[in-house]
Amino acid sequence: MKKSLNRRNMLKTGLMSLGGMALAPHIAKGAFESAPFKLDASNRLVYSPLAREYFVDENFAPEIVAKLTSNENPYGPPASAKQAVIDSVSGGNRYAWREMAELMESIAEKEGVTTKHLMMGPGSSDLLEKVAIVRFMNGGNLVSADPTYMSLIRVAERVGATWKPVPCTSDWSHDLDKMAEAVDADTKLVYICNPNNPVGTMTAAKDLEAFCKKVSKKVPIFIDEAYMELAYGPDAITQSPLVAQGYNVIVCRTFSKIMGMAGLRIGFMVAQPEFIKEISSVTRGGMGISLTSIKAATAAYGDDGFQEMTKTKNDAAKKYTMAEVKALGYDPIPSFTNFMMFQINMDGKEFLGKMREHGVGCRAFTINDKDMCRVSMGTMDEMKMFVSALKTLS
Repeated sequence: MKKSLNRRNMLKTGLMSLGGMALAPHIAKGAFESAPFKLDASNRLVYSPLAREYFVDENFAPEIVAKLTSNENPYGPPASAKQAVIDSVSGGNRYAWREMAELMESIAEKEGVTTKHLMMGPGSSDLLEKVAIVRFMNGGNLVSADPTYMSLIRVAERVGATWKPVPCTSDWSHDLDKMAEAVDADTKLVYICNPNNPVGTMTAAKDLEAFCKKVSKKVPIFIDEAYMELAYGPDAITQSPLVAQGYNVIVCRTFSKIMGMAGLRIGFMVAQPEFIKEISSVTRGGMGISLTSIKAATAAYGDDGFQEMTKTKNDAAKKYTMAEVKALGYDPIPSFTNFMMFQINMDGKEFLGKMREHGVGCRAFTINDKDMCRVSMGTMDEMKMFVSALKTLS
């Protein structure tokens, strides 16, 4: 009884303290401060002390025309999903368990698993955070690359975990050998974001597969594939088949990116049924997803034409932006996502302020004491606005 009460108290404490902190991608280690975000009223920028990241608070910046901050899909949701929302609104008085079950059947068939291998959530970040809460409410350590996406890590730290960051290699991929070495008796999870946010790089598929087969015998491997469907090349391969093969691997994906449903909030996790049961013993998957979102996701999931259009236009916008940025003397990091990152030659706060004067919103980070810009891929017109603004600073 005492152990059960302690577990609930730790869970409650962790949930109350999370706030927006878990949503900020981490870039450089730093001390905790009293608030996760601070508004700089003088120039309407938000600063995350934990992430050492600046971004425009668009609620206070109506002049932003090109919103290139949050890695959103500028083309979605697809028309099929919009119609599905309209058609399903009248059923909004009912819970959507049957409709969710039907969507899960479709996902399970495509992923080559059973529905017992699946857990749904309102976006993939929700699933990342649920895993963090359940796995680390009684302590332990978490191994990941640094830099990486920090949602799971920040939540894990707040409920009792110790983070063991492993610096990325010189080409910004995961240092899998060092990550394997970092695993010890207290490690409860290894987190891998591939392609990796915020840098946009991809770790070689064969190397990652070998790593998972070896290390998952000791500890679960959580692979965040939010951007995988946008990637081209031989390494753009999901690791979800490892789940069907019985490895203790968790693969998480989202409808937010290629399917353009960031505001509709839906994602899924593929894992061993025992792992799903562990997470479900504390929190229910799918409870926070509305009927309209489920119907929209069902439509978008089968809309191959929209997904291919998104991928093609994203690639074209990225190639254009990459070439223009290079022509201005910058050295962008190769990207397999719908964003790209490069070092800038001024303070990040000043950079964003100047870009905003041209109606452009993006993000600025500090990585290894260097100021960096991360810009999301918008429409081609939006990327031309970004390049035009950047030229005024070069």
